[in-house]
Amino acid sequence: MATSVNVNGIEFQPRLLINGEFVEASDKATFNVVNPATGEISCKVPEATEDDTNKAVAAAKAAQAGWAALDPTKRGACLKKLAALIRENNSTLAHLESISMGVPLSHYFHASAGADELDYFAEAWPHIQGQSSVNTPGFMTMTLRQPFGVVACIIPWNAPLYFFCGKAAAALITGNTVVLKSSEKAPLAVAFAASLIAKAGFPPGVFNVLSGHGVPSGRCLTRHMDVRALSFTGSSRTGKLIQEEAAKTNLKSVTLELGGKSPAIIFDDADIEQAISATMTSIILNSGQACIANSRLYVHKSVSQKFIEAFTQRMASVQGGNPLDASTQMGPQADEVQYKNILSYIEEGKKTGTLAVGGKGKLDSTKGYFVEPTVFLNTPEDAKIMKEEVFGPVLNINTFETEEEVIAKANDTEFGLYAAVFTKDLSRAMRMAKALESGYVGINCTSPTAGRDLPFGGYKGSGQGREGRLYSMEHFFGG
Repeated sequence: MATSVNVNGIEFQPRLLINGEFVEASDKATFNVVNPATGEISCKVPEATEDDTNKAVAAAKAAQAGWAALDPTKRGACLKKLAALIRENNSTLAHLESISMGVPLSHYFHASAGADELDYFAEAWPHIQGQSSVNTPGFMTMTLRQPFGVVACIIPWNAPLYFFCGKAAAALITGNTVVLKSSEKAPLAVAFAASLIAKAGFPPGVFNVLSGHGVPSGRCLTRHMDVRALSFTGSSRTGKLIQEEAAKTNLKSVTLELGGKSPAIIFDDADIEQAISATMTSIILNSGQACIANSRLYVHKSVSQKFIEAFTQRMASVQGGNPLDASTQMGPQADEVQYKNILSYIEEGKKTGTLAVGGKGKLDSTKGYFVEPTVFLNTPEDAKIMKEEVFGPVLNINTFETEEEVIAKANDTEFGLYAAVFTKDLSRAMRMAKALESGYVGINCTSPTAGRDLPFGGYKGSGQGREGRLYSMEHFFGG
């Protein structure tokens, strides 16, 4: 079985990056990466052991003092070079993500957006400053911005290169060293990016990259006494486990960006075409596999018929296809686990709501993990499919009549990551933004639209802490 993959004439063999060396797992174990569009095995990837993880943390710890003492412009130069290398290899990275988790080439932005993050943080070092005060009589007091030391980054599979770059860059420019673990669902592009790290000039041990499952490598990082900060993006269930393990060990600083059940609210004065286009893109992008996808739509009753007719017609026209085809609108779900989980939610939805579009999987006919874009109407607010994150191209549309009513419905969830409001009434928009229990509220736009220079994150079950440009750096100072 292939331990390498050929992309654009390049024969690439995934390896672990530990202390500047590319190695197999210490016990030679591997796991299969399956192309979700075909069901065929794309490649075998090393499964990092606990021993491998410990070696990576030890290497990071040994390299940290020297890295922190380095002129920050030189740290930034490594980030700049890595950004350039990632842009040069964008087509290869896109192909690798397509054959591991199914993102269509037509939608691929992960590498270029990640490179932008590297470039930003490469020049953010002047913001690493403390404060001083003479307000204590007889003393000059000051604060120092000191790195934690070793930082662990555990990234999700739905946009791996973006998180690979953004999380690591913020930690590295502030003087920390990094051990990053990719998701078992999408390790190929991350492993290829790891092969560019030495070329970018990072000293051995500064930036280590592991592939594998949550157990053993992820759990080892969470429990490790030499890891002083951890940044995680993923499911709420896993985020809670990480928080528990951190509390039981060394109380490492934990940043969590977790799940969502994002509502989009369309008022009677909204631009209906704009609302349809934006909300449809949100739930179709990445096959609905995004924590910020607007999976609940609340449409004012007076315009609901017009909206629903147009929306369902357009959703029904979306066809899944080979993600390597540039014309494909929507790819498959990431793997069999995702596929079966989404179909189980759809079956639950059929018991409580009215199925308007879709509702089927296409594994039997396509050999890939394709799910039809699915829309339910009139689903009770307490139904399972309205309360839990589906993480697929499945959307519920309900109606409302008053602001108070829709605020109560939108907030009746344990999630609070992204919400959207479509209206031409500025006063109403501001009232809604304040009333909605969500870390982010888009006005006349929805996910994935976000302000690049503003904090992003959720509360309630959607996480803790804020990320984004200067805000990410704040998580990586121990003093």
